[in-house]
Amino acid sequence: MAKPSPDRGFKDAVYEQFARIGKAASSPKRLELLDLLSQGERTVEVLAREAGVSVAAASHHLQALRAARLVESTKEGVYVTYRLADSAVAGFLGGLRGLAEKRLAELDQIVRGYFQGHRGMEPLDRRELARRVRRGETVLIDVRPPEEFRAAHIAGALSIPLKQLRARLAELPRDQEIVAYCRGPYCVLAVNAVEMLRRRGYRAARLEDGVREWQGRGLPVASAGKEV
Repeated sequence: MAKPSPDRGFKDAVYEQFARIGKAASSPKRLELLDLLSQGERTVEVLAREAGVSVAAASHHLQALRAARLVESTKEGVYVTYRLADSAVAGFLGGLRGLAEKRLAELDQIVRGYFQGHRGMEPLDRRELARRVRRGETVLIDVRPPEEFRAAHIAGALSIPLKQLRARLAELPRDQEIVAYCRGPYCVLAVNAVEMLRRRGYRAARLEDGVREWQGRGLPVASAGKEV
């Protein structure tokens, strides 16, 4: 058998490194964890709860992602906090999602099947929404957990986490439209918020964008009291 050429060895080594990323991201739960971390850093316990897995399972997935240099972690006492390694990881996740949306008809069927029959989920004119929020004509609420709002949120939005919404309905005007958003097009927190509001007589709609999508369209976001 002929000895592999140095060129062949080089190519094999390069693609083996590329494959490390693919292997680390080959699990649906790991992709979900990356998506959660794109909203801001989290402890293992919070990630496990949000992803619907045990702490042990979340830790295992996160270790695989860290081995591929996709996430980083710090430890304070008994708590380990994870974050995306850098913005390129969020870009990778967005590119993967875009490719799936373009190439996989099954994804479109799943999404249409879920939203069929849900009222208030129709696409909104984003720039008109931004203008209406600035003019005080529409109330935009962020129904993600408070720590995600603090990390970054759409400019002009109010933080009313879904778990607090029922108790804070009195804060919302009944003579204005309420628009809810969460983590992007596949997040269902805003879906639940809109349905709760409509059952109680509010005019409510869902914004399918999350912070990353909104910012990617050149629309303003805020972080720690500063508009970006």
